[in-house]
Amino acid sequence: MNTVGDIVRGREIYTVQSKQTVLEAAQYMAEKGVGAAAVMDNDRMVGIFSERDLMRRVVAKKIDPATITVAKVMTKDIIAVKPEESYSACLAQMQAHNIRHLVIANSDNLVGIISLRDLMSVDLREKAAEIALMNQYLHYVPPTAA
Repeated sequence: MNTVGDIVRGREIYTVQSKQTVLEAAQYMAEKGVGAAAVMDNDRMVGIFSERDLMRRVVAKKIDPATITVAKVMTKDIIAVKPEESYSACLAQMQAHNIRHLVIANSDNLVGIISLRDLMSVDLREKAAEIALMNQYLHYVPPTAA
């Protein structure tokens, strides 16, 4: 897995419509077990809606989620990367923008959404492989000559 496109390949893309209520979106995200969904206006992506949006813009402001639409509380400034980006470049983007979900898009086509947890899992696997390789190198005993 060298690119974020590789990481999300074959995954379902979770979306909500901008006119849905926040309650409907939150129920959908809970059912799917995801922390963010792309917000669509018909077939065009117009934002992203995350647990952070729900907490900061709805719950903390005591707004009834059954009466407000996703369009009014979603994040409109989408940070997107191309599928060929490396996971480490995406981690840097997330850190620079203080976000936990990143949109992956190719031109105008939504490829997927990747979470910080996804990228940390890849990083952990790569670090474990590096450590195993280093241990093999350190503990290698060359064959003795006869």
